[in-house]
Amino acid sequence: MKIKVGFGFDVHQLKDDHPFVLGGVKLAHHSGAFGHSDADVLLHAICDSLLGAANLRDIGFHFSNTDDRWKGISSLVLLQNVVKLLVEKGWSIGNIDAMVCLEAPKINPHIPAMKKHIAEAINISEEDISIKATTNEQMGFIGRQEGVVAYAVCLIEKGQATN
Repeated sequence: MKIKVGFGFDVHQLKDDHPFVLGGVKLAHHSGAFGHSDADVLLHAICDSLLGAANLRDIGFHFSNTDDRWKGISSLVLLQNVVKLLVEKGWSIGNIDAMVCLEAPKINPHIPAMKKHIAEAINISEEDISIKATTNEQMGFIGRQEGVVAYAVCLIEKGQATN
């Protein structure tokens, strides 16, 4: 069996009176992440970790922010497309571990719903998805609530174990 790990990172600017979608969940907050798609930093970091593990380039290569097909699209759709690319190459997902860094809103109450959306989108168990959150202790652009960052690592597998 072949096993690989991947790392993903994403950052988006926060803008007032803009929707805040994180992990496929719309959060009630005075500002939200701004971008070409729904700007879901968590899902974008997960996409990049999966693509990187399979050596399939990055999210911008597959879903360019200059392509109107992806304008305003749910990042759950992008994630589903990434998984299709992996499956075509014979990979399956072992697990995902992600960290979101932001001052507000608090996301802990929303993590179960995020895990559910992600698990359904990529057909793995919620037990194989870890989402954590931290603040930036009021330092830098995150501390000033000007942006949000997400990091993700994943494990992918190919082939059958031999006895």
